[in-house]
Amino acid sequence: MKQYYKRGLFDRYDGWRVRNVDAVYNVIPFIMRTRMDSQNLFEENMPLEPVENFIREHRADMPDLSFMHVLMAAMVRMMAERPYLNRFVVWNKIYARNHINISLMIKRKLSNEETMIKPDFEPEDTLQDVVDKVNALVNVNIMDEAKNSMDAIARFFGYIPAWVMRFAIWTLFRLDSVGWLPKKINGASPFHCSAFLTNVGSLGIGPIYHHLYEFGTCSMFVAMGNKHKVRLSTREGEHLEKRFIGLKFVTDERICDGQYYASAMKHLRRLLNNPSLLLEPPVKVIIDDGVPKSKRIPANWPSETED
Repeated sequence: MKQYYKRGLFDRYDGWRVRNVDAVYNVIPFIMRTRMDSQNLFEENMPLEPVENFIREHRADMPDLSFMHVLMAAMVRMMAERPYLNRFVVWNKIYARNHINISLMIKRKLSNEETMIKPDFEPEDTLQDVVDKVNALVNVNIMDEAKNSMDAIARFFGYIPAWVMRFAIWTLFRLDSVGWLPKKINGASPFHCSAFLTNVGSLGIGPIYHHLYEFGTCSMFVAMGNKHKVRLSTREGEHLEKRFIGLKFVTDERICDGQYYASAMKHLRRLLNNPSLLLEPPVKVIIDDGVPKSKRIPANWPSETED
């Protein structure tokens, strides 16, 4: 992702320090010191008809298109146009992430083994861009013999004694708290991401509220449930049966206020009800204004963004 701000003394390589916030938000991370302290939980039932109709219409040009692709594209667009959702808190300080990525668990092709992928996105990405990036990683990692960097690190820690692992994990926590975690580990870690997405609907169950992780920088966990039918009544007394999919969100309330979250979720619903909006880049790329203007890189600052 293009860097819109210069890295300062108190910034991290994966995010800029946020300073232009309400005074309360400078204090909240010291009161609610962990993600477990500050989790907000909410649920959305999204109608499937708009997305399913859209998928049928674009089966020829995007044959592998699924609801998950559309949801991921909508999440990327939501973060591009509601950038506070791409913030994270580490060691009582708020940072604006300087990239967009989403961690996702996938199943190997011929076994029950699972692995993680973490595609990187640009704020200007369209649905086609998201489909291409996700599918490219899935195709590389779905085979049983495929091993990625996440698998390699997990195997390494699996071989060492418990007392060594305890010290190693403690060290990683401390390094991450001051922004010194090796970039290779940050890049391989599924816990350092804009959002985590899981499809528990593939297990035949409804969505779950999945906790946030203390390790890493993930401020949002989204769980997709199974598709289900709901009977609705119109004002005229007519009874209809429509298909919905349940989504449950767990978010970190320290990164923005409830009104901003509500606005972002309404925007997500609008995108899922009108997937054609994702076929074109966003009209405006909105950059997090919590970072001081003195750090801006004018050459990289998009002319279409809000000032």
